[in-house]
Amino acid sequence: MTAQGTYTLLVTLDQAATITFGAAGERELAAGGYAYTGSAFGTGGFGRIDRHRELAAGERDVRHWHVDYLLGHPGTELTDVVKTVDEDIECPVAREIAAEAQPVAGIGASDCDCNTHLAYAPDIAELRRTVEGAHDAAVDR
Repeated sequence: MTAQGTYTLLVTLDQAATITFGAAGERELAAGGYAYTGSAFGTGGFGRIDRHRELAAGERDVRHWHVDYLLGHPGTELTDVVKTVDEDIECPVAREIAAEAQPVAGIGASDCDCNTHLAYAPDIAELRRTVEGAHDAAVDR
């Protein structure tokens, strides 16, 4: 069986940019780190992360999710992924990260009541620590 769970992509944007997130519209994004939290409970499980990597590498063009617009921007790099296997903690993790970092309103949360599933921090290493802490805290609840 394919592993499933919750994941957070860590994305580095090398320069400030205006990115259009499909129907969610444009956002002015500062250079730095971005954390996008999603879930992978479908038949492909964490294979969804491979799709995100392919899009970030320019090997895929189709955009299905808000994060695809960020990953498809030429100034971004998918630098890391934090995963929690077999735990459906997408919203608690996204809310915790947004509370610690700077939320990017209205991105990645169209099917829940969260404000966002994307958050920004100028320092990617600090953002990674925030993400790891959010995953740990959500599992411990």
